[in-house]
Amino acid sequence: MERVLGIGGYFLRATDPDALSAWYRDCLGLDVDEHGLWRPEPGPTVFAAFAADTDYLGSRDQGTMLNFRVRDLDAMLAQLRAAGADVAEEVQDLDGVGRFGWVTDPEGNRIELWQQA
Repeated sequence: MERVLGIGGYFLRATDPDALSAWYRDCLGLDVDEHGLWRPEPGPTVFAAFAADTDYLGSRDQGTMLNFRVRDLDAMLAQLRAAGADVAEEVQDLDGVGRFGWVTDPEGNRIELWQQA
């Protein structure tokens, strides 16, 4: 059986694609080249399905949620707050998994930030 090798891209609709791309670059440090190519650091990727009525992904209109691995969750959340981003107050600790925080981008997409255990 042929298998996928990894995530090849993540695509978002935006009313202002340039501004949204700049937000991801300036607030999260997501540096991409002129073709949108980003070379993330090696690490695990979680693939999980949630019930249709979950609130975990944010708005019920949001069908997927992007999760970024971060080195220091507290530093990233402070950086986002300083930039005026919509950061959730809650931080979740899962024993043996890590710490989680959330931010909503300017287009209303909830993003999860994960500091591995």
